[in-house]
Amino acid sequence: MPARASVPASGPRRALVTGASGAIGAAICRRLAADGCHVICHAHKRPDEAAQLVSELERGGARASLCVFDVTDARATADALAPLLASAPIQVLVHNAGVHDDAVLAGMTLEQWRRPLDVALDGFFHVARPLLLPMIRTRWGRVVNVTSVAGLLGNRGQANYAAAKAGLHAAGKSLALEVASRGVTVNAVAPGIIATPMSQVFGQDDIARLVPMGRAGESREVADLVAFLVSDQAAYITGQVISINGGMI
Repeated sequence: MPARASVPASGPRRALVTGASGAIGAAICRRLAADGCHVICHAHKRPDEAAQLVSELERGGARASLCVFDVTDARATADALAPLLASAPIQVLVHNAGVHDDAVLAGMTLEQWRRPLDVALDGFFHVARPLLLPMIRTRWGRVVNVTSVAGLLGNRGQANYAAAKAGLHAAGKSLALEVASRGVTVNAVAPGIIATPMSQVFGQDDIARLVPMGRAGESREVADLVAFLVSDQAAYITGQVISINGGMI
C-alpha cells in the first residue's frame, strides 16, 4: 500500500485563486482564508477590487496577498509566480478566471472565439505548470477548476465559452491521472446559474424554468464545495466534474 501523503508542518497551506476580483472568486478566497489558508488573490483587469479583498481578509486576521498578472501571457505568468514559489510551494490552485464573449457561431469573430479559450484553458496551463512540481514534492496538493454547466450542456451563443470549460474538464481529468500517485487531486466544479453580476441576464422567470430548485445559487455555496475539495476530507476524490446547479442536469 502506498504511503500516506505528507504535508509540510511549517505554516499554513498557500492557495492561489485566479479571478479573485469576481463574485465567485472572492467568495472562494474568503472561505479558504477562514479555513486557515494563506490566500493569494489573483487579478488582472480589476486589481483594485482584489486589493480591497486582501485588505478585508487581513483586517479579519487572515493571511492574504495580492498577485496581478495576465493569465493569457505565459511569460508574465511565469514571472509573477517565480518569486512566490521561491519562498514556498503553492499547494492549492483554484483556477477560477474566465470571461464571456458571446455570439452565435456564424457571427463570431476569431477574437471572440479565442478570448474565453485564452483565459480559461491557456490560462490554466500557464498557471498550473509552474506550480505542479513544487506541489508534487510536498506529496500533497489540490487543483480545482471552476468551470460551468455550459461545459456540460452547451449554450446558445456560447460555443467559445462552452468549449473552454469543456476543455478544462478534459485537461483536469488527464492531469488527475498524472499526479494521483503523488497525493495531488484535480477536480472541476461546474456551477449553473449563480447570483453574480454575470448572471443578471437571467430573470426570475428564466430561473424558474431552467432550475428545478427555482432559485439561483449563491457564490458562497460554490465556495463551500471548493473548500471541501481542497480539504483533507476529499483526499480520495480526483478526476471528477462536480455540478452545482440546483438540479439543472
